[in-house]
Amino acid sequence: MMLKPSRATIVVERYPGTSRILHWIIALLVLATWPLGLVIQFLTKDVSLTVYMLHESFGFLVLWLMLIRVGNKLIARAPKSDAPKIERLAATTVHGLLYLLLIVMPLSGFLATNAHGFPLLWFGLIAVWSPIGTAPAVASLFSTVHLWSAWILLLLFALHVAAVLLHHIVKRDLTLYRIL
Repeated sequence: MMLKPSRATIVVERYPGTSRILHWIIALLVLATWPLGLVIQFLTKDVSLTVYMLHESFGFLVLWLMLIRVGNKLIARAPKSDAPKIERLAATTVHGLLYLLLIVMPLSGFLATNAHGFPLLWFGLIAVWSPIGTAPAVASLFSTVHLWSAWILLLLFALHVAAVLLHHIVKRDLTLYRIL
């Protein structure tokens, strides 16, 4: 009698370890950074300065980790997907936009604070060189890009999580295990 293999016995082709580690570190940093940025305006001045420093420092770390992740993506092979073409296109589009916004958002935030005249003191320890210095003429542009990219990122994150839940709970396939 031939038994059908259970989900536990099926080997899943996974993303390389560096890709998985970078994915989860960046995800955790964004899940910490996004709410910090949102609540700053509701805090007292002394608390908001500390929260702002953490928000900006985590964001700057996300920027550098995303640049490493892009480089890693160029050299590390992603597992082959057997999903329908439309799903692969949707996933590629959302992932591409996530990558783009996870670079644009922290970069625009970093440039905005610099342009407003507040250079980054990374985690309160390391002064980071400002590529533009104080530049009031472009400060509001960078701030606007940062704000809009944050909201678009939240929407893309929701789409990403919805797709994960669709695959894991509804389709009951092994997509999630590729990144775990």
